[in-house]
Amino acid sequence: MTDTLEIPYGTRDALPAEARQNRLLKNHLSNLFSGFGYREVTTPALEYTDTLTRGDTEGDLEESLFKISGIGRGTALRHEMTTPLARLAVSRLSGSPLPLKLFYIADVWRFTKETQAGRQCEFCQAGVELTGSPYPAADAEVIALCVMSMKKGGLKNFRLSLGSVAFVRATLESLNIEERRQIKLKHALEKRDLVRFDAEINTLNLAEGDAQKLRRLPYLIGKEEILAECGAMAKTATAKAAVDNLSEIYRLLGVYGVADDVFFDMGLIRDFDYYTGAVFEVYADGFGFPISGGGRYDTLLAAFGENCPATGFSLGLDRLLIAKAQQGDNFIDSEERVYVGYVAHAEKTAINRAADLRNQNEHSAVEIAFAAQTEEEAAQTAKERGCRLVYCR
Repeated sequence: MTDTLEIPYGTRDALPAEARQNRLLKNHLSNLFSGFGYREVTTPALEYTDTLTRGDTEGDLEESLFKISGIGRGTALRHEMTTPLARLAVSRLSGSPLPLKLFYIADVWRFTKETQAGRQCEFCQAGVELTGSPYPAADAEVIALCVMSMKKGGLKNFRLSLGSVAFVRATLESLNIEERRQIKLKHALEKRDLVRFDAEINTLNLAEGDAQKLRRLPYLIGKEEILAECGAMAKTATAKAAVDNLSEIYRLLGVYGVADDVFFDMGLIRDFDYYTGAVFEVYADGFGFPISGGGRYDTLLAAFGENCPATGFSLGLDRLLIAKAQQGDNFIDSEERVYVGYVAHAEKTAINRAADLRNQNEHSAVEIAFAAQTEEEAAQTAKERGCRLVYCR
């Protein structure tokens, strides 16, 4: 009997209070995204494996997929939403007016060997994808929405780290570092393994000045002064364009009123192959994983046959709520709970009274007794259920 009460590895139950937190957060985010002109879409939980692995040039992705057997062509549970939405954009929504602005709130599945709070195999993501605009203003809108999402969720003491894959790639290419060495450097940066990063640099035949410039990359963290240092480091037109792009994005974030929450981190690259320009992640005090992340990915849609620029972000709902709780900001339920009791033969009065209460306050939860009770009995039931009593005679 015990085995039948267990749930699969990496999954969890959400009890009523937590499920309500999740629902309220989803509603807040849905309203926020819709207010910026994004339209909600849903995609199948199951996708073909070769769809999910488009753009995975290094072949690392399949290890994290939950594959489904017995269907024929290889299928798996979606591990994120950007790739399914790219598929959707170039198939069902092909020919739509650009820019195409979509949002989602959906469960995804990703295998991890060690699960813990905020890092499960099954989790819910919310996010936006904006395709069809190459301009920094598109990146700025997406980043501003990400910051606003944190605030809508009630999170305080967080920072958005902003970097540029284009700048890192241009820096490596300007030093004539071969592709396989670039991949090793990239992996070290992704893992924030600075010892390994430094060791990889030592294996390169670089002039001391160039080696020092490369070592400096993961330490370029701060505000506007970082852009000036990057500008001085930029030796190619591509690198300079990447710095100019970041500068314009940051200027627009100031217009949105969210620049105070943004810091530059030029060692941030996320997935080197997946992203092509500005990238970002959100971190909160006391929480060990990024709560949100995203960036520009101008080549992903080309893997589905349509060359189209794109940018977007996703956030983990569980991570946001856990980080909020760890900061001591406990969830306050504004829902009013009412219990309607009644004397014998007053069912009609009680049912009508309950309907009136629901109509007066859409945030009320109004329960009604299923049998007549004395007022004392009704008061005890209301107390047990955490409700205010309304008694009908």
